[in-house]
Amino acid sequence: MKLSILALFAGISGVAVYAQTATTAADKALLNQYCVTCHNQKTKAGELTIDKLDLSNVAPDANTWEKVVMKLQSGMMPPAGARRPDRAILDGFTNRLSADLDKAGHGSVNPGATALHRLNRAEYGNAVRDLIGLEVDPTTLLPGDDSSEGFDNIADVLAVSPALVERYISGATKLARAAVGNPAQAGSTATYRNNAAQNMHVEGLPLGTVGGMVIRHNFPLEATYSFKVKGSTGLPYDHRLRQAEVTVNGAKITQIKLGFYEAADFKLDLKAGPAVVGIAFTDKDPVDATGLWSVTPNNVGISSVAITGPLNAKGPGDTPSRRQIFTCQPTGPSDELTCARKILSRLGTLGYHRPVTDSDLETLLGFYQRGRNEGSFEYGIEIAISRILVDPRFMFRFEREPADAKPGVPYRVTDLELASRLSFFLWSSIPDEELLKVATENKLHEPGVLAQQTRRMLADPRSRALTQNFAGQWLALRDIKNAPANANGSLKSAFRQETELLFENIMHEDRSILELLSANYTFVDERLARHYGIPNIYGSHFRKVPVTDENRRGLLGQGSFLLVTSVADRTSPVARGKWVLENILGVPAPVPPPNVPPLAENTAENPVFTSVRERMEQHRTQAVCAACHKIMDPIGFSLENYDNVGKYRKVDGKTPINAASEMVDGTKLTGPAALPRRCSTAPTRSSPRRPKN
Repeated sequence: MKLSILALFAGISGVAVYAQTATTAADKALLNQYCVTCHNQKTKAGELTIDKLDLSNVAPDANTWEKVVMKLQSGMMPPAGARRPDRAILDGFTNRLSADLDKAGHGSVNPGATALHRLNRAEYGNAVRDLIGLEVDPTTLLPGDDSSEGFDNIADVLAVSPALVERYISGATKLARAAVGNPAQAGSTATYRNNAAQNMHVEGLPLGTVGGMVIRHNFPLEATYSFKVKGSTGLPYDHRLRQAEVTVNGAKITQIKLGFYEAADFKLDLKAGPAVVGIAFTDKDPVDATGLWSVTPNNVGISSVAITGPLNAKGPGDTPSRRQIFTCQPTGPSDELTCARKILSRLGTLGYHRPVTDSDLETLLGFYQRGRNEGSFEYGIEIAISRILVDPRFMFRFEREPADAKPGVPYRVTDLELASRLSFFLWSSIPDEELLKVATENKLHEPGVLAQQTRRMLADPRSRALTQNFAGQWLALRDIKNAPANANGSLKSAFRQETELLFENIMHEDRSILELLSANYTFVDERLARHYGIPNIYGSHFRKVPVTDENRRGLLGQGSFLLVTSVADRTSPVARGKWVLENILGVPAPVPPPNVPPLAENTAENPVFTSVRERMEQHRTQAVCAACHKIMDPIGFSLENYDNVGKYRKVDGKTPINAASEMVDGTKLTGPAALPRRCSTAPTRSSPRRPKN
C-alpha cells in the first residue's frame, strides 16, 4: 500500500487508512519467546509488563502496545546481545500490531478538540493577508510563539498575556490604517538585510547582472520614498565604485554607484501597493579560477537596504488591500451606511470564520459610525476593521461542545468548525468564501465534497504554508537560518528551498511519503549544484534534476538536514542520529544523564588530530555515555561522509572516513546510501491515533 502525503491528511475527513492484516497466533508465540521472558509481572523489566495483555484486543491497553511498537520500530528491543528474530519478522509483526492499533483508534476517535485555540504568529499574518489583502511581516508585530514537540501551533502552549493583547491592539490600528490607505499614517523605516551571493546572478534580477538584492516591500501610499543602500564590508582593491541599476516591478528606474563602507542615498516617487524592488550590479569584476565572480572580500556587494516613507503623500492609490476591502463605494451620504453594511458583513464573515449575526454587524457598524462621525466614510471603515482584528473570534478558533455531548463520547464538529480546521491546516489561515459557503450549507462533511475542497485548497498557492509551517518545523528547515556551521546565507537559503521543493513535489503529485528518503531527483540552482558537484547546471533558478549518486538521494543527502545536525566546525553523529530517530522513525531519543563529559575538540590549546568518529568512540568507552550513544551514534556514523555543510568527503582531517556501522538491532549500515533504505523499510503508520490540539 502506498503511504502518500494525502493519506497522512486523511484524518481530517475521518477516513482511516490501515496497514496490513491483523496479528496472528505466530505473533503471540513471538512475544512469548522474545519479550515476555523479561517483560512480565515478576521481573517488570523497564517497568513494562505484557504477559497478561490480550494481543487479540489491543484497544484497552493501547498505550502499552504503542510503547512496544516504538521500541521494536527503533530496534531498541530485543536489547543488544539478546536473542532476536530476523529484522523482517520483527517488521512484519510491528506492521500488524500497528494495523490493529489503527483500527482500535478509529473505533475510539480522539478528535483533539479544544475549546479555544489562539492563532500563532504565522497564522495571524496569513489571516490578515486573506482578510484585508495586506502582506505583512508578523515578526514585526508579535513576539515568537512557544512550541511543543517542535511545533508552534499547539493550542495548549499558545498562551495569552496582557502584553500580548497590547501588541494585538496596537498592531490592529497600524494594519487597518495601512490597508485602507489613510493619508495621515506616519512614515517609518524598514531595513532589509542581504543574504544573496554577490558573485552570481540573483534570481529575480535582470539577466547579465551579477550580485545585488531583491526586496518585496509594501508601499502604503502614493508618495515619495527614501532609499539607503549600504555596500558590503571589505577592503577595496582599487577604490572604485560599482554601477548598479534600480528596478521596480522589472522596470528600470535609476542608476546608483556603490562602494565599500559607503552608502547610496536616493529618493523615488512610487505608486501605492506591494512592489518588487531590484538593485543589480551591471559592471564587471574579476572572476576566479572556477569562472565565478570573485568571492574575495575585494568585491563590492550590498549588505542592506533601508526604505523610509511615505514622504509627501499624494493619496491612497489603487492597492490590492483597497480592492479587497472596498467592494462598493457610496455615491453620496445617503448610501454610505448601505455600503458600509455590505463591506463589514463580508469582512466579518471572513474574519469570524462564520456568517455574521445581526448582533455582530450592529457592533461593527457602531465602530464604523464612530469613525465616520470623526472623519470620512473610509475612516469609519478603518475603525471597524481594527475592531475585527482584535475580536477574539478573529484571534482565536472556537469549537463548542453540542448541548447533548456526553463525557468520553466523541461527537462530530460542525461544518464551520471543520472548515477552520481544514483551512488552518492546509493554508495556516482563515477559510475563504467558497469554503465558508459549502460549510454554511452543511455539505463540507460529505466525503466527496470534503475531498474536492481539499484538492482545491492544495492546488491554491496558499497551500505553500503547509510546506513553510508543517514541513518547516517537522524537518527543522526553520533552523537553517541560525545554524552555526560555516555556510553563508545564500547557501543556507538554497538548502531550505531544495527540501521545500522536494516536499511540495511529493505532496502535489501525491507520491509516497517514503520518497522523501529515496528520491532519485532533487532541485538545485547553479550554486547548489556546484556545492554538490552536479555538473552542467547554470543560472540562479531552481530546476528538477536527476540524482545519479545513490549517496545523495533523498532528504538524508540534502544540505538542509546535514547542516542543522552539525555544530560550528564539525559534524555531530549524535545530533544526526537523534534527528533520524525522532523525525523519521518517530522514536524519542534517550535523555542524556547529568554531568556527561564533553567531547574532545580541536583547539589551539588542545589540538586533536583524530577524526570525529575516533573521538566519539573514545567518548563511548565511558559507561555513563555508552547506553545512549549505542542507539544514536551508528546512525550518525553512516553519514560521516558528509561534512558539516553537506559536502561529500572521503577523509576527516587526515583520517579516512569509515562510514560502516551497526545499529542497535544488528542492522549493518555500509554508508550514506544504506541508512535511507533502512528507514524506508521500517514499519510505518498512516494515521496518528492520538492527535494533538
